[in-house]
Amino acid sequence: MLNVTPLAFDSFGARSMATYVETSDLSILIDPGVSLAPIRYGLPPHPLELGREAELWRDIEEHAMKADVLVVTHYHYDHHDPSQPEIYEGKMVYIKHPSEKINRSQYARANYFLEKLAARSIKIADGNEYKHGKTLIRFSPPVYHGTNPRLGYVVQTSISCGREKLVYTSDVEGPSVEAQMRFVLDEKPNILILDGPMTYMLGYRYSKKSLELSVENMVRMVRETPVETLIPEHHFMRDLRYKERIMPVYEAAEDKVKVITAAEYVGRSIEMLEARRKELYERASPPHNRHLYML
Repeated sequence: MLNVTPLAFDSFGARSMATYVETSDLSILIDPGVSLAPIRYGLPPHPLELGREAELWRDIEEHAMKADVLVVTHYHYDHHDPSQPEIYEGKMVYIKHPSEKINRSQYARANYFLEKLAARSIKIADGNEYKHGKTLIRFSPPVYHGTNPRLGYVVQTSISCGREKLVYTSDVEGPSVEAQMRFVLDEKPNILILDGPMTYMLGYRYSKKSLELSVENMVRMVRETPVETLIPEHHFMRDLRYKERIMPVYEAAEDKVKVITAAEYVGRSIEMLEARRKELYERASPPHNRHLYML
């Protein structure tokens, strides 16, 4: 059994990839964090975004209380929250190595986080695997956060139980790098949660070449693995033109692979609040009831 529940994602209205996974042996919460872009279009977060962030964090907290295992794939604040160490208390925690394959910023954040952590046990994720009954949790060696080491490294996560397997890539921003793709091809998941191309910064911090490589690699994943559901998310869902950016992937998937957002996976409406921030501010009186304000 493998039950995968996206808890907070960019298609829900805030920056996150928080994912809850239940197997026949245990429950696992990957990257319990959520945040907002401090500035987009020269504007701070809209009140609707602030409300959504708080709402999603409450859901993450509730699932953290139920989880046996928590995973932190790297130390950016949309993937962990050092101000809320109590959610890790008494838990088994797998973490990205705090001092190896890490940049200066994440090194400082990792050490600050670990000083506050009161977990039952803390184990290094990088390149390791851990068995819990019939459940196998396998981590990739550290791979680039993006196309180079400037933003540091992340670990990708594979969770399998029986014949079902999830791969969660964390922040690969593509994937345009061979090592990022290789873990997915080797693991052969049924469900793939992928941090897709960072196209909202295309031509600025993300090149056309990186996009081309990412699309080629995503097509390979569709064709060369048994994936049934591909969820390209996170950085990818900050671009209102997201579908047209990777059209060859949708074409390769045809009717064999579902290529959908995390919101669609759980039956929510897609709400790209950050990408629509300018529009939100242009509206005169944003209502307080989010159900009346679906985008």
